[in-house]
Amino acid sequence: MVDALAAQLGWTSALAQSDLLEGWRELAGEETAKHAIPDQISDGVLVIRCESTAWATQLRMMRSELLARIAERFPQAGIESIRFQGPDAPSWKRGPRSIPGRGPRDTYG
Repeated sequence: MVDALAAQLGWTSALAQSDLLEGWRELAGEETAKHAIPDQISDGVLVIRCESTAWATQLRMMRSELLARIAERFPQAGIESIRFQGPDAPSWKRGPRSIPGRGPRDTYG
């Protein structure tokens, strides 16, 4: 009954995506889930935020395996690709240590 209603209203993909986000720990494994969490799903791309660039690199090597698991367990989610992001790096464009203009690295002017 609920499945038929979800299909009729076009919710199957959204529900499957929600199930995928909730089931990430089982899908990726306990150790991986401690260091990488799903951030968002947009246009068929699952974005995983990793705690370090090392974890992001490791998971990039496992991308095809993870995509196969997702396709097997959550086929309605519509995940076509996975993007792994490391931690946000500080920006030197703004803040107390930024310098307007071309900056101190300009040696040709």
